[in-house]
Amino acid sequence: MKNPPSLDQLISALKVLPGVGPKSAQRMAFHLLQRDKAGAEKLARALDRALSNLMHCQRCNTFSETPLCNLCADTERRQDQLCVVEMPADLLVLEQAQCFEGLYFVLMGRISPMDGIGPHDVNLDKLMDRVLDGVVQEVVIATNFTAEGEVTAHMIAELFKDRGIKVTRIARGMPVGGELEYVDLGTLAQAVYERRGLNK
Repeated sequence: MKNPPSLDQLISALKVLPGVGPKSAQRMAFHLLQRDKAGAEKLARALDRALSNLMHCQRCNTFSETPLCNLCADTERRQDQLCVVEMPADLLVLEQAQCFEGLYFVLMGRISPMDGIGPHDVNLDKLMDRVLDGVVQEVVIATNFTAEGEVTAHMIAELFKDRGIKVTRIARGMPVGGELEYVDLGTLAQAVYERRGLNK
């Protein structure tokens, strides 16, 4: 027996989520349809609203409902420091650690040649324009300590070599292979405080 086409489409749509395979997607679909129709409707509305209202901040590239996100619009933050992270979740965890007073730039990914993701796919051109605005004096690289994160950090350091911009990397208080989103706040704060220069 075949599933109705609309059920197959729902299962297929749920499989786009990271870590969700065919069986998990099928369980989610059945749960939403059988036991939580209100939750399914809420999810559909929230997803539709997010797709309609969210854009990328013009300065930091994170998700925002306005041309400038609330952090970039905050004149109390240090304008001369720019912390580069891979994803919006990394920005959020740094903010929770309350260890950085500057502004951010979100790459929305990381360089990964094995996955066909190169420098042009992670907004390095936008980062270059942002850093060379005449205000930024230090770039703090806070990419993850994975192989891809290290390649990305190296490429960013090379971009600003001999351009008069100080480039630092958060310290290795972070576990090797670790991702910012899953690190405790104390370790993350220490890593930011003990960042080191890359373009000496």
